[in-house]
Amino acid sequence: MKIDWTPPEPRPGLIGAWDKFIGPGATNAEQWLQWSGTLGLTAVLALINLNQRSDLNWSTLQWIVFLLLAFDISGGIVTNATSAAKRWYHRAGQRFSDHFGFVAIHAVHLAAVAWFFRDGDWLYFAVFYGWLLLGTAVILRTPLYLKRPLALLLYSVTLLLTSSFILPTAGLGWFIPFFFLKLLVAHLLPEAPFQPNQR
Repeated sequence: MKIDWTPPEPRPGLIGAWDKFIGPGATNAEQWLQWSGTLGLTAVLALINLNQRSDLNWSTLQWIVFLLLAFDISGGIVTNATSAAKRWYHRAGQRFSDHFGFVAIHAVHLAAVAWFFRDGDWLYFAVFYGWLLLGTAVILRTPLYLKRPLALLLYSVTLLLTSSFILPTAGLGWFIPFFFLKLLVAHLLPEAPFQPNQR
């Protein structure tokens, strides 16, 4: 194994857009893990909710939004934790604004849950989005050697918020834990991108 912080150049064309999404040079094993993890978690979450569909009483649109959220966030947890993603998203030249912007655009996920599943609960949106942005800013401004323990501390507080102070969303009890795991832990931490010596 070796540590290599220099990502290869993204390939041209549409495949290059995929490279920029998951990190250029992702190994076959990394891509297999991403796809199997994404599809597997999405399937499990769907099966859980199908078993309680009469209690949820969701519309077709709500089911579509649920599946999109489950697919994106499940995939994001795995993808953002790969070495290929680490060396791409934390490559030389990436700034505070790049990472903060990546996290900030995920407002749409929280807004979708507030709108479609919580009857326009904008307090829910404000609390978790504010906490997300605050946690992101603090992690980004923290010295490297403290980033991991701080991210895990902030994530633990998030679990307390969603389990003890704000009622979880019916059918989406997993959403806040997965959402913050993807962003605060999987994405923001610049961990060493170990690479196999041969692929």
